[in-house]
Amino acid sequence: MQTRPLHRDFGVEVTGVDVATVISDNLYPEIRALFEAHSLLLFRNQQLDDSAHMRFGALFGKQEDRRKPQDQTGPEVSPITNKDSGDHIIDEHDLHVLQLKANQLWHTDSTFLPVPALANVLTAHVVPSSGGETQFVSTRAAFKRLPADEQDRLRKTYITHRYAHSRAQISDDLSKQELFTMWCDQHWRAVWTNPANGEDALYIASHGCAIDGLPDDEAQAYLARLIEDATQAEHVYNHDWSPGDVIIWDERATMHRGCPWPYDEERTMASICVSVGPNDGLDSVR
Repeated sequence: MQTRPLHRDFGVEVTGVDVATVISDNLYPEIRALFEAHSLLLFRNQQLDDSAHMRFGALFGKQEDRRKPQDQTGPEVSPITNKDSGDHIIDEHDLHVLQLKANQLWHTDSTFLPVPALANVLTAHVVPSSGGETQFVSTRAAFKRLPADEQDRLRKTYITHRYAHSRAQISDDLSKQELFTMWCDQHWRAVWTNPANGEDALYIASHGCAIDGLPDDEAQAYLARLIEDATQAEHVYNHDWSPGDVIIWDERATMHRGCPWPYDEERTMASICVSVGPNDGLDSVR
């Protein structure tokens, strides 16, 4: 197994590994150590079917399921695609595609859930002729760039996260869908401390809708400023997908967003989010 840096702040490409063969006592400890240290790992040229995808994700923790309880029949891989069940391209103004466009806001997955995400394992199946990249930034590096007094304030700051808030930035109709209104607001500290290495990271997202003790307009302006500062071009790793690419990233220490593509072309990915476990530092944001 070898690595090479993807960005000066974070991220490594890992070579010499078949992700489908990784198990708890074979390469997982080394991969987990890289994950804790670098926040984002890229594996190219993988053959990851749904079963292998779920096995790899399960090494990191329990698979997240955002479906309503009555719809949950067991873990499944979430397709991220602009094709319908009849294999037709969905119109770009359809609510389904608007949801894909909402993923083009800078965000951290699942901050709106009672148990947020530790990691996302995302793989590419079909990519468009242009566009469709995913961009990432290190919120660990972003936190380090802040003045010491602001760091201290943020450690004591609570942010309210609401799924419908981010969707309303794209479409009011989208934000009213049950998928986005079924979750109660969640309140998390603005800084997540990684228990494996003691590193602090901003815990922010487009789902952030309020800050305790601030008027809403001031809170929104401050959150927008934090995100803008964190996502300046020089801090961004831009991943141009190829089929078979697999990326796993640390939701406690990164933000990401998708990029537009020609919406008359297929873009099909597959995603698994893994929930934080008892040893992943959730108490630091409670």
